[in-house]
Amino acid sequence: MSSDDLAELGGLTSAQVRKDLSVFGNFGVRGRGYNVDDLHGVLRKILGLDQTWLCVVVGAGRLGSALTSYPEFASQGFHIVGVFDSDPKQCGRQLGATIVRPIGELEEFARKESASVGIIATPASAARESADRLIRGGIRGILNFAPTSLDVPEGVSVRHVNLAIELEGLSFAITTADLPGELA
Repeated sequence: MSSDDLAELGGLTSAQVRKDLSVFGNFGVRGRGYNVDDLHGVLRKILGLDQTWLCVVVGAGRLGSALTSYPEFASQGFHIVGVFDSDPKQCGRQLGATIVRPIGELEEFARKESASVGIIATPASAARESADRLIRGGIRGILNFAPTSLDVPEGVSVRHVNLAIELEGLSFAITTADLPGELA
């Protein structure tokens, strides 16, 4: 596949594709392009998708339940091995392939299972404590769905998912698509 083909698929220029890929090495052959299978394997390795990531979810409410049941996580190498909640009514119930555990067990469980990814699906008021527990349990990456930002120590990565902002972006895209050319 040529850099022109990849650029068209990604909405980029072929020069940008070549430049971005060159950051990680030389994958193509001038005039012949890229071997798709080889490039796929290299990109999976660069993204860390060539390994299994053990994950824990904090929050067993509606969002945590939905995330725990999401089948695409496992197909991408993200396996949920534990779910935790502070509500005693949630604890002990089956959620996906796991049983919801009390939040007090999180640190020991994460260390014992060698989990490296934590997913926070709590209200904002519980997110900071959840992040602290995850970090004490050895978690190196946090996906935060709580509507608050988190400061984490060096060596821990955090990604914030704010669904309201995503909807605002979608609203903007729809609105500007309907505007006359000079206003869009």
